[in-house]
Amino acid sequence: MTAEPSDARPGFAELHRGPLPLLLPNAWDVSSALAFTEAGFPAVGTTSFGVNAAHGTPDAGGASRETTRDLVHALRVLPVHVTADVEDGFSDDAGEVAAYVAELGVAGVNLEDSQSGRLVDPGVVAGKIRAIKAAAPGVFVNARVDTYWFGIDATPERTLERAKVYVEAGADGVFVPGRTGAPDAGGLPPEALEKLAAGVPVPLNVLVTALLTLSELGELGVRRVSTGSLPYRAAIDAAVAVATTIRDGGVAPAATGYAQAQQRLEEYAARSR
Repeated sequence: MTAEPSDARPGFAELHRGPLPLLLPNAWDVSSALAFTEAGFPAVGTTSFGVNAAHGTPDAGGASRETTRDLVHALRVLPVHVTADVEDGFSDDAGEVAAYVAELGVAGVNLEDSQSGRLVDPGVVAGKIRAIKAAAPGVFVNARVDTYWFGIDATPERTLERAKVYVEAGADGVFVPGRTGAPDAGGLPPEALEKLAAGVPVPLNVLVTALLTLSELGELGVRRVSTGSLPYRAAIDAAVAVATTIRDGGVAPAATGYAQAQQRLEEYAARSR
């Protein structure tokens, strides 16, 4: 895992301007981030669900403040850009949120505009964004609009109203998670994605979907696609499948060898010294 010279890597914002949307894999611990780095991804995010789940706590309750900080501090030595899922900033106080983000030392953060399953006043979120940009102007703030995620005001028009407030406050990107391609209530059909991408002057980020490829999402105007908690959930499924297959008389599946996994950790330990 050889680091590129820092001046040879594209900046994090520049990665959103490639021929395809930036695919951002989301890690939940050091080992998953090491594997994504070895696979050649230029940037790695964290997943609040995965980080919380790995520590036995439910998501979106603010419990991952310290574990997220510890994880991204551990990842800063990697030769990739790191962006952190900080939920709603873990505080209602804009100054506290800004101080927390500035201390992380990451390339970017995701900042949600909801608490406990409800949308919050966009002015409150805008205040946090302004404070972050004042304290850490180089951090790429990806403002998450949860209209479609919770099925509240889930229309392109209402979503754009909130997104534009965040962009005016200094957000560098807008993240609209939802069931991409689903036409039901709260879903994000392709025509909605196209309206959202056309309506914001910053990169639009969505969650990965089984219904549309990266290329197809790019044609709709999407510039970043996050895996979210999918890799974590898929890893748990795969781990259970290994055990049940062997229990039920099958043979053990192929996997990354012990030596290779150990070498990743040895190189990481040397880099961290």
